Amino acid sequence: MSAPLDAVSPSPDSKASHDGLCRKTASAAGVDPDAVIGFLDDVEQAGLDLHGFMLFRDGAVAAEGWRWPYAAHRPRNLHSVAKSFTASAIGLAVQEGLLRLDAPVIGFFPEFAEEARQPGLEAMTVEHLLTMSVGHESETSGAVWRGIKTSWVREFFKIPLAYAPGERFVYTSAASYLLSAILTRLTGQTMHDYLKPRLFEPLGIAGEAWDVGPDGVNPGGNGLVATTADLLKLGILHLQDGAWQGRQVLPPDWVRAATRAQGPSAGYGYQWWVYDDATYAAIGKFVQMVRVYPEHGAVLAVIGAMKGSSRLVPHMNAHFPAAFGVSSPDAAKDERLAARLAAWQHEEAAAPWKSPFQAAGLPAQPSRRLRFTAADNAQGITGIELDLSAEGCGFTLTDADGRHTIMAGWDRWIEGVTDMPGRDLHHGYHIPDCVVVARAAWLDERRLHMTWILPETAFRDTVLCEIDGDTLRYTRTVNINSGALGYDTVVARADHAA
Repeated sequence: MSAPLDAVSPSPDSKASHDGLCRKTASAAGVDPDAVIGFLDDVEQAGLDLHGFMLFRDGAVAAEGWRWPYAAHRPRNLHSVAKSFTASAIGLAVQEGLLRLDAPVIGFFPEFAEEARQPGLEAMTVEHLLTMSVGHESETSGAVWRGIKTSWVREFFKIPLAYAPGERFVYTSAASYLLSAILTRLTGQTMHDYLKPRLFEPLGIAGEAWDVGPDGVNPGGNGLVATTADLLKLGILHLQDGAWQGRQVLPPDWVRAATRAQGPSAGYGYQWWVYDDATYAAIGKFVQMVRVYPEHGAVLAVIGAMKGSSRLVPHMNAHFPAAFGVSSPDAAKDERLAARLAAWQHEEAAAPWKSPFQAAGLPAQPSRRLRFTAADNAQGITGIELDLSAEGCGFTLTDADGRHTIMAGWDRWIEGVTDMPGRDLHHGYHIPDCVVVARAAWLDERRLHMTWILPETAFRDTVLCEIDGDTLRYTRTVNINSGALGYDTVVARADHAA
């Protein structure tokens, strides 16, 4: 397959047609192009997996790029960036007179009064939810919530309080979930549907999607899928005190309150992270992030697969805001940046990989279909099938939910759609109709290696199938996760060959 390579040049006319944002060259927007190159170089030398970025300054996108197969048009699971969208919804609800920040939380859910009898819960307010100071001892992550099939609201009130509400900051997606549940209780709408005409549509955000939990409530703290440009727009909206193209989308007083320190933490506002250099950020798992530089009129959005924002922020700080303040355009520097971005994006797509086995010119494996029956295993896999042809390897896994297939090309990438299970490797998410880009290669005569990139997520799976006579050993690992980085090896026996 010839991979679709999205344009990466920051020229004024490159992408404005599909996201509604203006473009300027970096130097015309007052950004030093060499500083952007330096940022990319530093991130690469640090071994950090940056998938894409957009930099906004002086009213326009000044630089942008995505490493293949990540691209401007691809939606992305933004993880905890959803929390900052949730804060926007609460700000709008306050403006509309639907709730007050000092309203007791239990008052919205009288049916759970029994669970809420523990001391201190009656003092918990909406503001405590916003500031992550509800009194819980530890975090309840989205991965935990996604494993619960009963009412998440009920489960929230069953979590013991270790501190008085407002006493201590403890980051937890449980607080964001309850904010979403309160909004749904008040409006009869999911948070997504509430925000659609009030925020998403005014900003030109389209194609976004948000998970729904068992209570019919968007998680609030995670589960939102949108593009890098949509992530950038959230930051631009707050940079502009809630204004967008002449319309006041968010109350300016709310924006200022949400993005300064609130509650017991000097580093957190209302579902926004606050830095001591007057910048603030929305940050999602594996570093999906938008950072706002109010004093410089700039916003930086990034997507990636990193273990934490603390890995990336020092490289941001080394180049931004120092990059801002260029006084005049510099065509030569802009051309250097455009060339660097083009090379950065094309690296993986333009570098076909051959195993030593294939590079040696040894004969290719013959076309055939191999079927195996799996021994009992924790993944619930009952069968594995390899359909080997001149085009590539069709890998099919069978479990109680049916057959799940990915087609991987020999030394080339093939893009497709799959419902391959992998929840435990993917932060608790199962993604139906998931886009996958895959390739395969024989490491030697019996070991088949596959790479599955899920470009709408942070995840990249590696699969090894070892065939020894009638026995197949199937191993699958992932590049990054909140839990295990691999499944136990599954052993299967051949039951048919063709």
